[in-house]
Amino acid sequence: MSNLEILIVEGNLKEENQSFLKAGIQTHTESLRDSLNHFNYGFNFDVVNPSSDTNLDTVKEKLSKYDGLIWGGSSLNIYNNTPEIKRQIDFMRECQKKVKCMLAICWGMQVAVTAAGGEVKKATNSHIGIANEIVISSAGLKNPIYKNKNNKFNSPAFNFDEVVKLPRDSVCLSSNKINKIQSLYFNVGSTKIWGLQYHPEITYEKMISLIEFRKEKLIQNRKVFKDENQINEHISFIKDEISVTNKAQRMIELKNWLDNINKQ
Repeated sequence: MSNLEILIVEGNLKEENQSFLKAGIQTHTESLRDSLNHFNYGFNFDVVNPSSDTNLDTVKEKLSKYDGLIWGGSSLNIYNNTPEIKRQIDFMRECQKKVKCMLAICWGMQVAVTAAGGEVKKATNSHIGIANEIVISSAGLKNPIYKNKNNKFNSPAFNFDEVVKLPRDSVCLSSNKINKIQSLYFNVGSTKIWGLQYHPEITYEKMISLIEFRKEKLIQNRKVFKDENQINEHISFIKDEISVTNKAQRMIELKNWLDNINKQ
């Protein structure tokens, strides 16, 4: 496997990424690139931000050249339906027509589901840095994305929204107590689409940095923590997970996705 043409789609607005960089935190595109390069398969990466890039028409014209597309996370909420979000949904629809193999992560999954006729709403509960006890479904156990994956696992995750209606002919691959749909698979024409609500490409260390970066919003706006003491307790819990996690297991969905591309 070498010289795969991979398109990385950035889900965050430019302003959010600039805030990340000022805080010393990798953008989600940087995390994706680093995680994929871990497998040493050899890639030619292109990156596009459909919310702000002005060359989208040019990108759309060459979508069919990509062996795979990977669409990462974002701090956006899809039901807000801003112009920037509408641009992402429209671009996703084009990708679903022309790209052979897609991996849509967290926000990416929510955009993919919405573009294909499913529905995403605000979740009753949230994942802040970690998702616990994700259980692979019977369909998931047969799906190549979970080859050699533990049947029950924890994963880095950060989401306030969830899929509540699946696109037509899609199948749920895993779930946990917080989100019924932790992963899914569906086709649009000849395009294969895997969606993951969690983040195999992001380290727990980055998740801790994101929690610290968003500390005030998590307390005052999101109201998922009462105070800094609660946040610090949660960070300690994630640090305990770091001590026992297995990197190869954490990122095996990425490897399996790449292996599937290679079989095309």
